Amino acid sequence: MTIDLSQFHDAFFDESFEALDAMEAALLQLDAGSPDPEMINTIFRAAHSIKGGSATFGFGEIASFTHSLETLLGELRDRRISVTQRISDALLKSVDVMRELLLSAKGKQPISMKFVTDLQSEIELMIEQRETLDAPAPVLGTVAATAPADAVEWDIALRPGPDFFAQGIDPLRIFRELAALGALEVTAHLDALPDCRTLEPARCYLRWSLRLLSPAPEAVVREIIAWVNADCTVTRAGHAAAAHPAPVVPAVQAGSAAEAGSIRVGVEKIDELINIVGELVITHAMLNQTSRGVTGPVGDALRSGMQQLERNMRQLQESVLRTRMLPISVVFSRFPRMVRDLAQRLEKQIELRIVGETTELDKTVLEKIGDPLVHLVRNCVDHGVEKSALRAAAGKEATGTVILKASHRGGNVVIEVSDDGGGLDPERILAKARAAGLVGPHETLAPEQIQELIFAPGLSTAETTTDVSGRGVGMDVVRRNIADLGGKIEVHSERGHGSHFVITLPLTLAIVDGLSLAVGDQTYIVPMTSTIESLRLTPSQVTCIADGREVFGFRDEYLPIVRLYKTFGLTPRTRVLHEGLVVVVEGAGRRIGLFVDDLLSQQQVVIKSLETNYGRVPGVSAATILGDGSVALILDVVDLIRIASLREAA
Repeated sequence: MTIDLSQFHDAFFDESFEALDAMEAALLQLDAGSPDPEMINTIFRAAHSIKGGSATFGFGEIASFTHSLETLLGELRDRRISVTQRISDALLKSVDVMRELLLSAKGKQPISMKFVTDLQSEIELMIEQRETLDAPAPVLGTVAATAPADAVEWDIALRPGPDFFAQGIDPLRIFRELAALGALEVTAHLDALPDCRTLEPARCYLRWSLRLLSPAPEAVVREIIAWVNADCTVTRAGHAAAAHPAPVVPAVQAGSAAEAGSIRVGVEKIDELINIVGELVITHAMLNQTSRGVTGPVGDALRSGMQQLERNMRQLQESVLRTRMLPISVVFSRFPRMVRDLAQRLEKQIELRIVGETTELDKTVLEKIGDPLVHLVRNCVDHGVEKSALRAAAGKEATGTVILKASHRGGNVVIEVSDDGGGLDPERILAKARAAGLVGPHETLAPEQIQELIFAPGLSTAETTTDVSGRGVGMDVVRRNIADLGGKIEVHSERGHGSHFVITLPLTLAIVDGLSLAVGDQTYIVPMTSTIESLRLTPSQVTCIADGREVFGFRDEYLPIVRLYKTFGLTPRTRVLHEGLVVVVEGAGRRIGLFVDDLLSQQQVVIKSLETNYGRVPGVSAATILGDGSVALILDVVDLIRIASLREAA
């Protein structure tokens, strides 16, 4: 019976990408000269696993390239080659090449092989340059005259299938690794070899008998041949072959068995569960509102049951949301390599410290926060940390530090990006902003307002435009992308002592804590993450300026008042400021006061996409369904501030 191996492809690709991430992380910790042997073994095992799986599934290009890489790693593991900067760079490039090869194989897309073959040739040249000097060759046909006293004699039978060579497997590589364990004798059996007229070059007609004299334990011997897709047995000389290994199963199956405590579930199934839980939240709110009108013993029993239902529903909600949670290390893992390469290009010495990488965040948020973090980290490396000479002149350590930190704070996740570089230069930022027309020639700004200018579109403080920075795009995109996730970003900087960026994000985008506001006969929801304070103003606190706009004093600054009934064209219950309430909200680094009729309650609401079901509405980010079945709009604070700014400009 023929097994359809394509059913294992998804698992193979998932595990291969995980192995590549582990391989890259280990390579970044590799010390030149005398590396940690366990680190080399970790890298070797990752490459070994990918090679075996790719050969099994017929991905010959991946198996061929990984074979050359594995040979180099074998030389490093056996200490026949020392780790140098050139080798370290080549190994990291190999990770990139393998990732591209896997992506092209997964998407069934062609890939340009020139870069692959060039790097493969460079790796093979490194091996040849070393092997021509003193690398021992495998002894074929004879056993070495001397052997350790504790050596054991092993008989190995290798009987490959006809597609052995087509899978990119090189038997000489196997023999070389076995010869490194001790004295090896190899006998090739040619009885199945046809004459030249019927011989197929890509077909394997050979089988081999090997005798190894080595003190190595049996597990080490078996590990070398474990991945080979062939009938292979290992027995100790003089012992019966009591435990022949079965034909090797695909590497992904072995990996799956090791993870028997978990299963892979499609994201769409989790999303469907979250949607159902969201509908339960809405249904519970409706039932809860209905139960308030029921009196007597029946009403008491109904409300008691509703409380129990609410507890169970919240547990279910938290459990389902946890299934979408992933550690933020999924995003953080890309930065050690990026900082290393960027620091080398800029000729800087930089150490990256990562704190709180086990902090969990919703998968959707993780997918969208990666690009903003890349911009921030690149800016810290390029603009923030100075070169060693400048740092020494300023009395600092020659090596700069960039810190990535994640933590939970209340119902949010806080991500901090900081550096110990030169910090933001307020005079330079202000001069650039005035030159770009973002600030008036005689306008005076507070230090915090000047720092906020780095998020303005088109503003860059770089002296020259490079492939790293200087085009004035990036930081405004960072703020917009974070705002789209329902989060906010703050910057704190001190000249000469570095910069500190703080990103606050909701744990999930499916359900949000909101404050319900009454405006006329409508109810609106403002996210709690954007809410600062609510207050009732007195007439003396409000000031009307020349153009008719209204502002009020709030914590040593004046904030504009946005009357929501005007924004949405409603008839309010009151137009007098001191008879209603003002809710101070924050977004995009600015604050405004929203004038509403009343505050209703704080509650959890299920987010429903307005653009998917209806269309884009200015000042509104999404919608939700309330307990009485009515639809309430969720306010987009950043867009409301933008609308208010446009009115100011007009």
